[in-house]
Amino acid sequence: MIQIQHVEKRLIWAILVTLFILVGEVIGGILSNSLALLSDAGHNLTDTLALSLSLIASFMTHRLAGKKATYGYHRMGVLAATINGAILVAVALFIFIEAYQRFLSPPPINTGIMLVIATIGLAGNLLGAWFVRGEHHDLNIKSAWLHLIYDSISSGGVIVAGVVIYYTGWRLADPIASIFVGIFVIVGGVSVLGEALRIFLEMTPHGFDIEGISKEIAELPEVLGIHDVHIWSIAPGATALTAHLWVHDQGLGSADRIREKVEHKLAHMGIRHTVLQMECAECYNGGLYCQIQTGMPSSHEH
Repeated sequence: MIQIQHVEKRLIWAILVTLFILVGEVIGGILSNSLALLSDAGHNLTDTLALSLSLIASFMTHRLAGKKATYGYHRMGVLAATINGAILVAVALFIFIEAYQRFLSPPPINTGIMLVIATIGLAGNLLGAWFVRGEHHDLNIKSAWLHLIYDSISSGGVIVAGVVIYYTGWRLADPIASIFVGIFVIVGGVSVLGEALRIFLEMTPHGFDIEGISKEIAELPEVLGIHDVHIWSIAPGATALTAHLWVHDQGLGSADRIREKVEHKLAHMGIRHTVLQMECAECYNGGLYCQIQTGMPSSHEH
């Protein structure tokens, strides 16, 4: 039986609110003939899909690691964020195309319906964003929150356009508001995509200086050198590191104490998943332990 966590409960509430707004904006957009309102409805449709995807991904990330997924399912949330980011970009492009058509031939708009529905949409989007607040260390939840925030901004833009049309009759305010919405949507989509792709490409996470970290480890008196250093993110907030350490020729227990010291230092830097390979610096110079382990003379005696 699936146990619903606090985050999942908030996502479910946000989905219900967004569905209510979606139905209202579709009906209101058709009746008022407002592209800005229909654009906002389209964005709310992607919100519903994005929040549903985030909910599924959030359930998946709770699954424990196993033989099929030794790191666990943390990247399901990153995958959901990637899809959500791509959806945001696609919606923005659609809005730009439709706005261009409206610039060429602006249709009549019922501003009364437009304003009422947009105001309800703004209130609903702000409520949905409140439900999924405060979990921005999770890229999956952050992408869902961004959907709702940008929809709140777009609802505000629709309200402004409705007021302008009501008092001035200037119908171009509708496609202009749509472009305003599209710009915010595409910026948010690209931002989420960039962060998610950075994780999938296993690039060095933001805030981690690989040269600085290597230097700090190499400055430890027990460490003679460090090489083959790799830093990447398994998921947002889960940074991993692998490295080879040069140490003096010594017993396994002593080397293990050095490993613990290095891991403790890395943990204070925010890196808690580490794999450190200890290498004997004297192996090429006839070190005692190297000869015992291999049972063969050192390389310089060949």
